[in-house]
Amino acid sequence: MPDATPVGAGEPLRPIEGEHLGMPLAINVLDAPNREFFGHCARRDFHLQRCIDCDLVEYPPRAACMWCGGSSIEWVPVEGRGAVYSYTEVVHAIQPALRQVAPYLILMVELDTQRGRPGPDDGVRVTGNLVTADAEYASPELVAQVGIGSRMRMVYRDAGEGIALPMWTLDETADQPVPWRYPE
Repeated sequence: MPDATPVGAGEPLRPIEGEHLGMPLAINVLDAPNREFFGHCARRDFHLQRCIDCDLVEYPPRAACMWCGGSSIEWVPVEGRGAVYSYTEVVHAIQPALRQVAPYLILMVELDTQRGRPGPDDGVRVTGNLVTADAEYASPELVAQVGIGSRMRMVYRDAGEGIALPMWTLDETADQPVPWRYPE
């Protein structure tokens, strides 16, 4: 059963609200999978859904298994480490709040967990921004160092009570390959 974040005895649920760079965030009371996911992130405890029927984990959270369609889902702890699978570099942010941190990277990191399962081209890939170990947006110099193949670890940026955003920083414990970057 997902964490319902009750307001008090007998009171209705309330949305989880927060903000990121001054932009409002809200998770609806009916969105149980995302309430659970971001609640785990707020506790610095990375969990993903695992299907009991096929024993595969998945992201993003959902009501049924993306691999087999099963509805028997449980939350399991997962290590937030992997390699950049793809990225996009935002140089000219459209959203005014993001202009202050441009250029920035949006990373798709393939987790070490379940790499190559259920098939050789499959895996669990989690998106997030490139940040420092303190969850501050990366400098242009750090942005220029990261590319496909870079080894990453998850960090969290608080966005309000009961919500934190998963983000990525270079894994300082890993041997870093020479990353591939899109030509400029």
